[in-house]
Amino acid sequence: MRVIICGAGQVGYGIAERLSAEGNEITVIDNNPALVQRVRDTLDARGLHGHGSHPDVLAQAGARDADMLIAVTQVDEVNMTACQVAHSIFEVPTRIARIRSQTYLAPEWSNLFSRDHLPIDVIISPEVEVGDLIIQRMAYPGANEIITFEDNKVVVIEVDVREDCAVIDTPLKHLTDLFPNLNATVMGVRRNGEMRIMHSHEHMIAGDQAVVAVARNQVSRVLGLFGRDEAPPSRIVIAGAGNVGRYVARRVEEIDPGVSVRIVESNRDNAQRAAEELSHSIVVFGDALQGDILREVDIRDAHMFLGLTNDEKTNILTSVLASEMGCRANIALVNQSQYPRIAQRLGVDAFINPRAITVSKVLRHVRRGRIRGVYTLANGAAELLEAEALETSTLVGKPLRDFNVPDGIRIGAIIRGNEVIMPSGDVTVQAGDFVIVFALAESLRQVERMFRVSIDFF
Repeated sequence: MRVIICGAGQVGYGIAERLSAEGNEITVIDNNPALVQRVRDTLDARGLHGHGSHPDVLAQAGARDADMLIAVTQVDEVNMTACQVAHSIFEVPTRIARIRSQTYLAPEWSNLFSRDHLPIDVIISPEVEVGDLIIQRMAYPGANEIITFEDNKVVVIEVDVREDCAVIDTPLKHLTDLFPNLNATVMGVRRNGEMRIMHSHEHMIAGDQAVVAVARNQVSRVLGLFGRDEAPPSRIVIAGAGNVGRYVARRVEEIDPGVSVRIVESNRDNAQRAAEELSHSIVVFGDALQGDILREVDIRDAHMFLGLTNDEKTNILTSVLASEMGCRANIALVNQSQYPRIAQRLGVDAFINPRAITVSKVLRHVRRGRIRGVYTLANGAAELLEAEALETSTLVGKPLRDFNVPDGIRIGAIIRGNEVIMPSGDVTVQAGDFVIVFALAESLRQVERMFRVSIDFF
């Protein structure tokens, strides 16, 4: 597959890294020569210096033969223009653009992105994606991660396994006997920094982070078994009144106006804008790294602190400070994959990685075939997929006990209409079912063979 990526920043580089490793023909365009050189030096991809919206640059990148253009530069207008040029001049079949400004995405202007105007097939808004994930995390604060798919019937959570976990040291095959009505499957664990598939004869140990597929209506029950069923926060402090911070505060106001939200912002213009946009939230102009400012927003009585500034080091440090001053839980926005390992030891409870979220969203649309959802874990060490089983799938028509699931793959749940079915030896996958699959990176090709459809990992 020939893919042109406009923008070699963190997101563009991350997408190129994933797709080039899977054997695609990738060209990355950026007007920063240092970023282009980085692509050339470290990836099996072509780097091109220039403006991704210029027709001559796109022609040089091979747009006439490209299958897809992904525009993820820092400028919305460049991304939109690149898609327009790719469509109008080069007839590139699929165009994806990152658009950050919420003005463009307002419902009243939705016709802007029709094929007759700005022909963009997929619009990615990192602020919305990140903000919605934070809202989900707030609903279930005991989970380190919570991943939802389009059907919204099954979610996947990542949760700490502690000494007080009710199912610690218990073989997974016995969980059905102990909890017969529990619609949940432990698919894998992150153990000592490594993602591992969990089989029915194995058990979790203290220190693991379990990856569990669970019916949405039983998430609280599963978190309770892990000793992590916690009430949603009613007093929240946010550091950062940028796009993400304002979006989260606005959504909290819409969902539950009774929740107390206080925002600390060090940029006067951003603070003023947030104060004008938000109805119930209190905005304080100041530096969240200053203890006096945090005391002013009553951090000691806060249930959750969200570090959502544009500086990930500030997000980590303010989260640690908030915890030391009495805040019950914290979440930090972090892009660098190496930071969480250090920050956890400092006392940061959970992390949101905007780059990983955006890359996952792009991959969801790059994957061909009957894939409805893709989410990467542990910086690409594993993936969660929601795939449709067709008649041609080797899974269809026989009990799972008769199908030899590869070692690097675990089926977490089967969705059949409105029914959620947890996998067991007696279960038979039917054509039209949607299957939640947890797969280690080295086993992704086997997922393709397992479904025998156009799930093409290139």
